[in-house]
Amino acid sequence: MANGQADKRRAILDAAIRVFARQGFHSARVSDVASEAGVAYGLVYHYFDSKDQMLNELFSERWSLLLDASEKVQEREGSVREKLGGVAGFIIESYRHEPDLMKVIIVEVTRAANSFGRTHLAEIRQAYELIEKIVADAQAAGEFRKDVSPAFASMLFYGAIEQLLTGWIFEVVPGADEDFEHAKELVVETICGGLEPRPAAERVAG
Repeated sequence: MANGQADKRRAILDAAIRVFARQGFHSARVSDVASEAGVAYGLVYHYFDSKDQMLNELFSERWSLLLDASEKVQEREGSVREKLGGVAGFIIESYRHEPDLMKVIIVEVTRAANSFGRTHLAEIRQAYELIEKIVADAQAAGEFRKDVSPAFASMLFYGAIEQLLTGWIFEVVPGADEDFEHAKELVVETICGGLEPRPAAERVAG
């Protein structure tokens, strides 16, 4: 694809992000995207078959970046806290810098019990499996207790982050710069604090 065409296609996708975030995917029309992008209605269909294709591409683009970042974190040397912090930090920074895009992904795909969520189950599952691997490695090294399955720990990890993002999206939790930084620490501390072995004395007392 020539640079001019690629730029036009990108402009339409960027316009779709703004429209979907502002109006909701199901209320948005292709004509709304065309108007936002400043292009003719018919030109949108030159690049995309439907608004569904736009949403699918927006999700896959961002999710592939998350998977790449998670794989690099999982492979490098470092503590389990550093690794989980790296993944949590990537997601939170993604929201911090591209809130509209992350709102669309959370509201319209990962939280939606519809065809979009089902379409991307394999990609979503990959992200969960990378967290499972980090947890399993920590269990094998004796850093995490073994009575909590890696799959369950992964669900808790992503569940905590998703709730944070949802809180920011609907403005029910503070979203200043310091709140983003504190959130990264709290997610890791909460997950790791629950998975790290307790001293024997605490287990007896409990």
